[in-house]
Amino acid sequence: MVETGTDFVQIEVVDRVGVITLNRPDRRNALHDDMYAPIVAAVEQFAVDPDVGCVVITGAGSAFCAGGDVRDGSGRKPGEPKPTLAERAANLTANSRITVVLHEAPIVTIAAVNGPAVGAGLAIALACDLRIAAESAKFVTGWARLGFSGDMGGPWLLTHRLGPAKALELLALNGSVSAAEALELGLVERVVEGDQFEASWREWASRFAAGPQTAIGLIKANVLNACRLTLAEAVAVEARNQVVSSQTDDHREGVQAWIEKRQPQFGVSSE
Repeated sequence: MVETGTDFVQIEVVDRVGVITLNRPDRRNALHDDMYAPIVAAVEQFAVDPDVGCVVITGAGSAFCAGGDVRDGSGRKPGEPKPTLAERAANLTANSRITVVLHEAPIVTIAAVNGPAVGAGLAIALACDLRIAAESAKFVTGWARLGFSGDMGGPWLLTHRLGPAKALELLALNGSVSAAEALELGLVERVVEGDQFEASWREWASRFAAGPQTAIGLIKANVLNACRLTLAEAVAVEARNQVVSSQTDDHREGVQAWIEKRQPQFGVSSE
């Protein structure tokens, strides 16, 4: 069972969809130190919860996420020594686990981008498997404007989505992309009007949540493997995954539903 969230991170499960809402609308949902661990914990718990079939991350108010909150400063208490470069890098690496778990969790993850996604917010959106954007959304690299090189996996994710040349241009020139442009570039899968946005992402997520979860988790693994394995390596892994999925109640239900010419009801034990 997924635990409740915090003041800054709201967590709920509705119709088998686990929803994580970044909840600092007064700061455009900029990431606070107290937000990283709850987000990671929620994704990890949703991924193993049999009552959750899809994860959505979105923002409260008019923004998705304005990135890291640089106004908070270093967070050091008076008298504390200045951290070393290695210590600061280790802390950023730990915070970046958000993007890693969204990218690798064996469950479909969706970014419902309701407004601007900047810097680390862009990285979080790109780390999800799929993205749906409101017409008012925009995607901004943001790091170079502050003299930063980029973190949270943002440069890696942008390069894998757009290729090195376009990624370099957007990162170095503080690029900003509208929702319509993001759809053209392939950064998002869907763009919807603002008044239809929440209903649209909830309906989309519910379709994944209603599917055969073991199979979908293995499908996601197959897709990720396609980016890092040779074909010869991938077919062996796919074969094992196929056999694993063939032993599930969902497979048996799918076959029975096909025989009976009806829609399958996945997630219901055959015992």
